[in-house]
Amino acid sequence: MTLSSPLAPPVDIPLANADTISRYWTVRRLSEALCQPLEIEDYGVQAMADVSPPKWHLAHTTWFFETFLLRPYLEGYQDFHPGYGYLFNSYYEAVGDRHPRPQRGLLSRPTVKEVYQYRAHVDGAMERLLRDGQGPAREGHRPIHPAVAELTTLGLHHEQQHQELLLTDLKYNLAINPLRPAYRPDVAVAASRSPIPLEFVDFPGGLYDIGHQAPGFAFDNESPAHRVYLQDFALANRLVTNGEYLEFIADKGYQTAAHWLAEGWAMVQNEGWLAPLYWEQRDGQWWLFTLGGLQPVNLMEPVCHLSYFEADAFATWRGCRLPTEAEWEVAASGVPLQGNLLAADRLHPQPASESQLIQQLYGDVWEWTQSAYLPYPGFRPAPGAVGEYNGKFMCNQMVLRGGSCVTPTGHIRPSYRNFFPPSARWQFSGLRLAKG
Repeated sequence: MTLSSPLAPPVDIPLANADTISRYWTVRRLSEALCQPLEIEDYGVQAMADVSPPKWHLAHTTWFFETFLLRPYLEGYQDFHPGYGYLFNSYYEAVGDRHPRPQRGLLSRPTVKEVYQYRAHVDGAMERLLRDGQGPAREGHRPIHPAVAELTTLGLHHEQQHQELLLTDLKYNLAINPLRPAYRPDVAVAASRSPIPLEFVDFPGGLYDIGHQAPGFAFDNESPAHRVYLQDFALANRLVTNGEYLEFIADKGYQTAAHWLAEGWAMVQNEGWLAPLYWEQRDGQWWLFTLGGLQPVNLMEPVCHLSYFEADAFATWRGCRLPTEAEWEVAASGVPLQGNLLAADRLHPQPASESQLIQQLYGDVWEWTQSAYLPYPGFRPAPGAVGEYNGKFMCNQMVLRGGSCVTPTGHIRPSYRNFFPPSARWQFSGLRLAKG
C-alpha cells in the first residue's frame, strides 16, 4: 500500500494556491489509505475510553475543516448534516456536555459510507475555497486569505495527529481480540542484527534557547521560544532495547517497589503489570502483538508501549534517569529529521542500525522525558475552540519527544511536544537513558 501519493494540482489552479491544495489532498488521502486494510466491522470498535474508533477519527478531522474554514469563509456553504457539528466535536467534553468520549464506539450511525460521503462533501467545498482564494485580486488570481491558509495548515497537522492516533487506537482495538488479528499481515519485526553498544554522549551545560524558532508551522504549545540553563548532561546514543528491558523483568523489576514512583507502584499492583503492553508469554517465550499480528520479541528492537512509570523505573534500576525535554531538544537540534517514521511503512520500531554519535532521535518510539507538560513562559492559548486542544491538557501529563514509527513525515521537529498521562501505554512510547 502506498502511504504517500501527492496529487498533482489541476493546471488552472493559481500557482499561489497550488501547493496548499496539493498538500490538502495528500494528507486527506493518506487518512483514507490507512483505512484500506480495515473490514467494515473494524471502523466502529472502541476497546477503552482513551481510544476512538477509526470512523470517528475520519469524521472528526473533517469536522475541523467544516467548522473553522467552510462555515466562516465559504459563502453559501451548507452543512452536510446539521447534527455532525455536535457529534464529532471533541470540545464538548471539555465543557461538561453530555457526549462523553467513551461512548464514541456506541454510535452505529452514521454509517461508514455516510462518513466517507461527509469527507467527500467537505473535500469538494475545501477545494473550492482554496482554489478561489479569499484575498485581494492580484495578477489575475485571488490568493488564499492569510487566515484561511493558517487554519488549513493547522487542520492538516491536526489530521496528521489523528492519523497516528488512528493506528495506535486500532492496534489496541485489535489486540483485545483473542484471535490477535493483524491490521496488515506484511508488517513484521526486523531481522536480528549485532547489537550496538549503549554509550553516552556528553553535552556541556550552559544557556540554551528552546522552543519553536525556525520558519514554518508549529503548535502553540511549542512557543514562545525561551532560554533555559542546563547542567552538564549525557544522553544514551540509542534507545533502550527489548533485550535490556528483559533484564529488568528477569531481575524482578516489576516486583521491587524501590524502583518505582509511588503512583507507579500502585499501578503495578492494581493493574497486575508484569511486562510492557502487548507482551505475553507462550511456552516460556515472550511474544508481542504488532500491527502485523503476534510476533516473537526481537531483543534488538527498541522497547515499546511503556508507561512513564515503567520508563522511570527502568532508568532508576539502571542507575540513570530520563532526560528533561530541554536536554532532549538541545541534543536533537541540528540532527537531520530522518528516522523510522510513517512514510517508511514499517509500522513497527526498528533496531539501531549505525554507530553514529547519537541515533533514533526521530521515529521508532516516542521518548518519555522527566518533564511535566506545562506552558512555556509567556504562553497564551488561542481563544475559542481552536485553543482548547493544548491549553486544557496542561495538567497531570508528561512530555514525550521525537515521534514514532507511525508519526507522519513532515509532522515532527525538534520543538514538537507530545504529552500523555504517566500511566498511558498504548502509544508507541519507549525511553532513552540520561545521566548528569
